[in-house]
Amino acid sequence: MFFLHFLFIAHSSLQILIFFSLDIDAMASSTSCSQAAEKIGNNHELTPLEKHVMFFDINNDGIIYPSETYQAFRKMGRGIFRSMFAAVLIHFTLSHKTRPGKCPSLLFPIVVENIKYAIHGSDSGAYDSEGRFVPEKFEEIFKKHANQNPDSLTYNEVKELLKTNRERKDYYGWANAFVDWKSLYDLGKSNNGTLTKETVRAVYDGSLFEQIAQEQASK
Repeated sequence: MFFLHFLFIAHSSLQILIFFSLDIDAMASSTSCSQAAEKIGNNHELTPLEKHVMFFDINNDGIIYPSETYQAFRKMGRGIFRSMFAAVLIHFTLSHKTRPGKCPSLLFPIVVENIKYAIHGSDSGAYDSEGRFVPEKFEEIFKKHANQNPDSLTYNEVKELLKTNRERKDYYGWANAFVDWKSLYDLGKSNNGTLTKETVRAVYDGSLFEQIAQEQASK
């Protein structure tokens, strides 16, 4: 039911889609100094969580716009409508979280350096509150839920993982965890329908998206 609410939000916000027909990158280059200050500094070392989202930062300026998210999903072989929908949903729900203390922007940017503020509950805990990778929590995923094979997860085991990690009345976290893991399963499942440990590790360090894009480009 809660995810249906997200569908309604995305549907009622289709005006965002006009940005897909505009050169957002060009618009971004003429934005105010306050927006420029949001970009990742030259001396900032990326956390694993920031590396995870940098694939979507097409021009590597530290700010992700809906058009870039759309392009990134297309590079991974997703269809036009699905890529548009993903961009609308992601930016509508995450943009304000990565711009604390700032007025909402109609460009719906996501600031990579602040992506840690978008971490939600009811998940594996493999990222800590600062976006750093927690190996123990990652290993726990497979120790607790990989029942058929210690190095992979079936779809039912993914559902079990989601159910186990639910925090009381954390409906927002439930919905986001479901979308995250369902998207990961759709993108990364092997030929036998399982998520390998290597694939899940690759999504946490940010390399999975690039691997999929390269596979699509070689077809």
